Amino acid sequence: MSDNILSIRGLRKAYASGTEALKSVDLDIRRGEIFALLGPNGAGKTTLINIVCGIVTASGGTVLVDGKDWRSDYRAARARIGLVPQELTTDAFEPVISTVSFSRGLFGKPRDPAKIEAILRDLSLWDKRSTIMKELSGGMKRRVMIAKALAHEPDILFLDEPSAGVDVELRRDMWEMVRRLRRDGTTIILTTHYIEEAEEMADRVGVIAKGELILVEDKAELMKKLGRKVLHLQLTEPLTAVPAALAEWRPALSDDGATLTYEFDAKAERTGIPSLLTAMRDAGISFKDLDTKQSSLEDIFVTLVHQPRSAA
Repeated sequence: MSDNILSIRGLRKAYASGTEALKSVDLDIRRGEIFALLGPNGAGKTTLINIVCGIVTASGGTVLVDGKDWRSDYRAARARIGLVPQELTTDAFEPVISTVSFSRGLFGKPRDPAKIEAILRDLSLWDKRSTIMKELSGGMKRRVMIAKALAHEPDILFLDEPSAGVDVELRRDMWEMVRRLRRDGTTIILTTHYIEEAEEMADRVGVIAKGELILVEDKAELMKKLGRKVLHLQLTEPLTAVPAALAEWRPALSDDGATLTYEFDAKAERTGIPSLLTAMRDAGISFKDLDTKQSSLEDIFVTLVHQPRSAA
């Protein structure tokens, strides 16, 4: 059995207008991992998910779902996948329990009231089981969408912007639920605008921009490899400008002149900090406090998306 539950090769999507929504994406998703796909609006995240889930037709490429071709063996492949779409689309006049039970039947699974009850309880929806969908809040509807996606017990769960428009408390609940699903063996692929969501939960991170997958990396490795550190020096006396003697290190001066900021690579053999501090002392600049800060996944993401792409 392969370690990869999902294998995507050369996946493309071009529209008649000439717009390329996806540019030959290759991606392997490991069995049982939480994979976060990050990218700005229009980057191709939802297009990628919708192709894998059979909602959008690809212009080229292949997808294997646990070895099954998603075109020639569509029913078997699709039955392995659960999708929580970005848009809240439910039958407004159906009670919660009917909506979720119907989704299970849609994939040919036998009736299992105990399984449906367990899913609804897990998502704090059991007390709302008889409530009509249109009477639920946006956050509760989002929970129902997750319940619908889990009703047929998929091995792979796609969450497309799961935290869009939900409050912080529900977001935390969903994070806990995702971790629990992963512990039970479900593979989770989520797209998100909330960088802290990926930082909190993901095992690996993919970054997509303008239809191109520009990076896939273990989260810890990514932060180690691309994370930079920033040194903040709180000065004893404010400066009006960065002295020429410090130009080599290119520190930034705060608007009030009270803080010097120096960015450095924590993995470099020489960080430049000792020589900077020596140059400051020689220039008669003293400081009363200092601290360092590791760049966050958000900093790394912004850097990646905005850096120029090579012609290759």
